[in-house]
Amino acid sequence: MEQGNCCSGKTKLRTGDELRSLLHRLNRIEGQVRGIKGMLERGAYCTDILVQSAAVSAAINAFNRELLASHMHTCVAQDIRDGKDEVVDELLMTLQKLMK
Repeated sequence: MEQGNCCSGKTKLRTGDELRSLLHRLNRIEGQVRGIKGMLERGAYCTDILVQSAAVSAAINAFNRELLASHMHTCVAQDIRDGKDEVVDELLMTLQKLMK
């Protein structure tokens, strides 16, 4: 299931549905960010931009929740079954970063 990459030395094979769902969320977020950039360039009112920025933050949080749930159900659960208890510390560090 896991192989090397640039970040943690691990990768994950995702199902087609999971990959499509995550990419769909990211594409929407990317569009929202481009929309905010356009609003800024057109001189939109600050409050309107802030509302859109808050929507992007909420969308990123939803993306993170979906990815974290998948990670816990697959990678974390498998590592625990395999006796790799260090995955709990890794998960706690990840949660600390997400909660900043």
